[in-house]
Amino acid sequence: MNCPDKNCALCPRLKAFRDENIARYQSYFNAPVPSFGDIKAPLLIIGLAPGLNGANQTGRPFTNDYAGDILYPSLKKFGFAKGDYQKRADDGFCLLEARVTNAVRCVPPQNKVTSSEVKNCRSFLQEEIKSMKNLKIILCLGNVSHNALLGALGYTLSRFKFVHGKKHILSSHNLILFDSYHTSRYNINTGVLTAEMFEKVIEDIKKELP
Repeated sequence: MNCPDKNCALCPRLKAFRDENIARYQSYFNAPVPSFGDIKAPLLIIGLAPGLNGANQTGRPFTNDYAGDILYPSLKKFGFAKGDYQKRADDGFCLLEARVTNAVRCVPPQNKVTSSEVKNCRSFLQEEIKSMKNLKIILCLGNVSHNALLGALGYTLSRFKFVHGKKHILSSHNLILFDSYHTSRYNINTGVLTAEMFEKVIEDIKKELP
């Protein structure tokens, strides 16, 4: 199983926050958010966790979230998506040869996860990767995602340092890892990441795939 059950209680803090949101936002998805895209895709993109009014509301990663406003148009520009992204799970927007997920599947308070929560969700990421038989490239958005992936694959964190735009060869798994700063509003507003910087990473990934 590559997504927790809707009543998952592995992380008490996240479950408590989810219960609060179920009472407060009754129309929201309010559950662990499943991945988006074809399981047969060669590209997996891993984010941090659902946003409260983004994926936690819509039930689709990066949807109705500022980070998705950068991510999805960039994927479409380089042929990894089709349709018009309209910030709704029913907008008809589709990924092509790509799949998107999060290191932690439940929305965390203040958009911050703990190391124990990342570890608790590790088995779902491992199963995700195992299920993707055509997987060739993984793009990690942010250091937390980067470290979560290394942990899931059994690498020491010191072996592959997070560097924006860096290409890492994960020879033991026959995979390529690309790093990018997260497409969050904060990173864009502070200039840590620009749309052009992110598009360059997607362009580099495109060149690696046949």
